[in-house]
Amino acid sequence: MSSSTLQTDQPESRLIDRFGRQVTYLRISITDRCDFRCVYCMGEDMVFVPRSQILSLEEIARVCRVFVALGVTKIRVTGGEPLIRRGVVELLQELGQIPGLAELVLTTNGSRLESLAQPLRAAGVRRINVSLDSLDADKFRQLTRVGELQTVLAGIEAALAAGFERLKLNAVILKNRNQAEVPRLLDYAIARGIDLSFIEEMPLGQVEGHDRAEEYYSSDAIRRDLAQNYRLLPVADTTGGPSRYWQVEGTQTRVGFISPHSDNFCGRCNRVRVTAEGRLLLCLGNEHSVDLKGILRAYPGDDTVLRTALIDAMQIKPERHHFDLKEAPVIFRHMSVTGG
Repeated sequence: MSSSTLQTDQPESRLIDRFGRQVTYLRISITDRCDFRCVYCMGEDMVFVPRSQILSLEEIARVCRVFVALGVTKIRVTGGEPLIRRGVVELLQELGQIPGLAELVLTTNGSRLESLAQPLRAAGVRRINVSLDSLDADKFRQLTRVGELQTVLAGIEAALAAGFERLKLNAVILKNRNQAEVPRLLDYAIARGIDLSFIEEMPLGQVEGHDRAEEYYSSDAIRRDLAQNYRLLPVADTTGGPSRYWQVEGTQTRVGFISPHSDNFCGRCNRVRVTAEGRLLLCLGNEHSVDLKGILRAYPGDDTVLRTALIDAMQIKPERHHFDLKEAPVIFRHMSVTGG
């Protein structure tokens, strides 16, 4: 998987957009497939991208190396569900050895984590985020359509035993679906000394049987719910993502709020995404993008064109997204295609 050496000591060798924001964080999807069918993420009967159209593991590694050469210090591997991709552990091991990469992290639904936690840690993954929207088995099945709660909980315990630097839970909260579970989810996190982020749903793609406007539950509402039983102290540190964090007084647990609707976080955006089929997305909530797969396959032994394309793409990175739950989605790609 060799590629040409890139120099990074020149001023133009950094990814800086029109608004002066430097991109140091890459989220890269290695598959659009998933073994769950979460109601806010995808349709029940999804049509996935043909395998020939997604990036090979070699191409993914090549993209990551060029991004790191241009100043990216954190890579998050996502999906779909990344742990169902064959060769994922070997890929992560290769990414973890890229000179200059400070953080290799992963987001998963936890379905394969029980058997893979130790190999992932050995491969160099430092932190893991696990999606957990409910601690009620029936409700968990309703939200994921097919998921088994106990499998995910066993995966979380395996990740704790593996000794990752940090383990965090992500919970998408929907009104009249799982909003009443907010305190229970936090108690679960506190008992294990791990962090928890509550997420406002991202309105990406058409999803049948789910009214986003009616089921929207804001971060402010969640904080009000928690204030009845917990004292949250604001903290200034960040993991480089969109969460705003609060420390739960008297515990090791931090609570994060990802609020694309009620608290737009675009002003401090330092990230871009690459989809499983090799499209560079400059913004979660806009369609500004660049076809990296075409460049990778047209210039298989030369990263110069790829490097130039990444630098030039910063000029079309939007200032912010504009989500409106009352309007039909302007982004037709599902979250599973975008890269969670």
